[in-house]
Amino acid sequence: MDNQNLFITKIQEKIEEFILPTASKLSSQRHLASIRDGLTYLVPFTIIGGLSILISSPPVSANLQGTNFFYQFMLAWKDWASQYSNILMIPYNLTIGIISIYVVAGITYKLASHYKMNAIANTLVTTFIFTCISAAPEAYKVGEATVSAIPTAQLGASSMFAAIIVAIVGVEINHFLIEHNIKINMPKSVPPNVSGPFEVLIPLIVSTFIFFGINLLCTSMTGAGLTQLVFKIFQPLLSATGSLPSILFITLLTQIFWFFGIHGNNMVSAVVTPVTTANIALNLEGYNAGKPMTAIFAGSFNSIYGGWLTYTAILITLIIFCKSPQLKSISKVAPISTAFNVNEPLIFGIPTVLNVYTFFGITLSSLLNVTIAYISMSTGIVGKMYLTVPWTTPAPLAAFLSTMDFKAVILWAILLVLDIAIILPFMKMYDKQLIKETVES
Repeated sequence: MDNQNLFITKIQEKIEEFILPTASKLSSQRHLASIRDGLTYLVPFTIIGGLSILISSPPVSANLQGTNFFYQFMLAWKDWASQYSNILMIPYNLTIGIISIYVVAGITYKLASHYKMNAIANTLVTTFIFTCISAAPEAYKVGEATVSAIPTAQLGASSMFAAIIVAIVGVEINHFLIEHNIKINMPKSVPPNVSGPFEVLIPLIVSTFIFFGINLLCTSMTGAGLTQLVFKIFQPLLSATGSLPSILFITLLTQIFWFFGIHGNNMVSAVVTPVTTANIALNLEGYNAGKPMTAIFAGSFNSIYGGWLTYTAILITLIIFCKSPQLKSISKVAPISTAFNVNEPLIFGIPTVLNVYTFFGITLSSLLNVTIAYISMSTGIVGKMYLTVPWTTPAPLAAFLSTMDFKAVILWAILLVLDIAIILPFMKMYDKQLIKETVES
């Protein structure tokens, strides 16, 4: 046992030697620190949004049949949720559905506070600019009337990267102009709460013109605005096939996107979803015909053995091993949402964006999970997926229901243990860093 502990300690020391210098630089850099701290403001909103989606999308298929009380309850829940879906989804649509607005606000507030600028005024400026370039009001026909409405498609998690850019660049423009006294100076007798908004008027005008210009330039050159530019650039690089190398590439690319604050799943879904959907139909056709199923990359393969698994491992390490106030508080509010595959409370509460510690742990675990799952299915040890289940179905249950093979649950549990072992050293280092920062503050 002592030798085993010594071995683990040596591994952790080597990891710390490699990662700590980079992580320390990232955590002390004002822009990256503002991104990290600003995202923590999103946690309450992601919890509310997660509860909303859980209530409105119960983990049950409408084709479920049975006469026992549990089946009847689940079907009654499904019918009730379908009937009131528009109302039940309001909290989700106004939280996770437009999460990028909160990203802009949180990061701006922290960075402006760092510069000792008027944080509220700057937050309003960047939020206004981001809304202008991502969701300008459009005219819609409703019966005989024409109404103006704001489309929310570009305000969700897929626009997080653009939101981060707007927040940081917007504050820097304002800071530069104010530092060079390019602002409206009110008499000293005017109270700060009155003069503050006027200080950002000129920066607001300058920032608006700059971002409008960049957005128009992006649109004219690429056909996509600033919020869509990243997807437009990387989409041609994505190619989804059924080979293990391509699945590993997609997995790695997804994690890289998430690290930089880009919704990785949304980025790859446009090319991945058609393939996995077609493959699930192909496998089901083979199953119904009594023929071998051939497709491995099918259905929810990349979710069940991706984020649904790695974030469960992270949550367990938080609950059992982490001691910092920030991580302990997250471990208390995230279990219910994580159990139903709503990982936003962990993503924004830890946070995992621009977090070297979580990036290495999640990426290594995801690549290992996909490799082992692929080999297990290709060799026939575990059945292939041929059924589609609601995305809010708890991951172990989803692994079983999509394959109807109990060995899939065993595989998932084994991978969970391996993920915990991989992620634990990284989370302990991050926990130690947070405790140090708490003591120093």
